[in-house]
Amino acid sequence: MMDKRQEHLETLTEIRSLMEQSARFISLSGLSGVAAGIFALIGATFVYIYTGLTPFDGTRYYYIEAVGVEKWGMNYITFFLLDAVLVLMFALASGFFFTNRNASRKGQKIWDKLTWRLLYNLAIPLAAGGIFSLGLMYHGAFGLVAPTTLIFYGLALVNASKFTLRDLHYLGLCEIALGLISLFFIGYGLEFWAIGFGFLHIFYGIVMYYKYER
Repeated sequence: MMDKRQEHLETLTEIRSLMEQSARFISLSGLSGVAAGIFALIGATFVYIYTGLTPFDGTRYYYIEAVGVEKWGMNYITFFLLDAVLVLMFALASGFFFTNRNASRKGQKIWDKLTWRLLYNLAIPLAAGGIFSLGLMYHGAFGLVAPTTLIFYGLALVNASKFTLRDLHYLGLCEIALGLISLFFIGYGLEFWAIGFGFLHIFYGIVMYYKYER
């Protein structure tokens, strides 16, 4: 009698696990987080090189110093746009590559209705945050851009975590907390940005890789 009850419990557990997997995008690769973090750190490094500043130099603000800089044949606006676009492109490309590879290994489709639902819920806070950041720059509040991007990015991760691995929810909470803290240390916005988009991504990616992919 106990054996049959145990078998029923195991069967129900397996069914529940399969249902949870079918309702979540579980092919997201931890290596994509590591790659995104590395590219973010490279992008931040180039900002320091371009402005001639060093991390945690509280006497000079990078967004003020950059205004008078023209290096490598680019003014500061061109440089920051190019830097941001390249970081985003490489992060997205690596994310697609590693996630697609992980999905292929598991025999899963990477593009389905669940994927589009995840992207939709991710895109809404990201789009709102992007427009809000443009508004801040338009009004000259450059010091608030880094905290804003961290907060809205964290909200996007929390919102999208309903459709993928739960660990993404905790990464989002960390990004939000970091963004809120950086509001009170405006001069260190780039450092907080590098920690949030760089080191947190790398740490999260490593944990995810060893937890789900090895």
